[in-house]
Amino acid sequence: MNWFSKLFKRQTSKDDRDPKQSNAYELIGGEPVIRALAQQFYLQMQRQSASAELLAIHRAPLAQSEQKLFEFLSGWLGGPQLYQQKYGHPALRARHMSFAIDEAMRDQWLLCMKHAIEETIADAQHRDVIYQAISTLADHMRNR
Repeated sequence: MNWFSKLFKRQTSKDDRDPKQSNAYELIGGEPVIRALAQQFYLQMQRQSASAELLAIHRAPLAQSEQKLFEFLSGWLGGPQLYQQKYGHPALRARHMSFAIDEAMRDQWLLCMKHAIEETIADAQHRDVIYQAISTLADHMRNR
């Protein structure tokens, strides 16, 4: 999370979070915005015809996947480590190894996430920084 703290600089006091930890979670609006981001991601996946292949690999109902994404994003953006508390270390690449993730699948995922970010995160600079970071993460997930 150190890279987020460098991107989202803010004055800290003794009462603030650990300065080594990202403060993106608070800066973008905390739990309600992260929950809306996860919800919007799955709405976009269902709306975007270009993401049909991505949607097909998700088990229905999508509510469980949406909740897991919310929990992951919460911790990833510097908030409560909800995913880790329930399931342990995210180990995203290992957890997704059974899915064929190539450039096309990565791009479908990023298309949905880009739209979700644009819909839910108010500040343009925050949108750009988060999209840049999530793009790096998505590229890391490729296994084909």
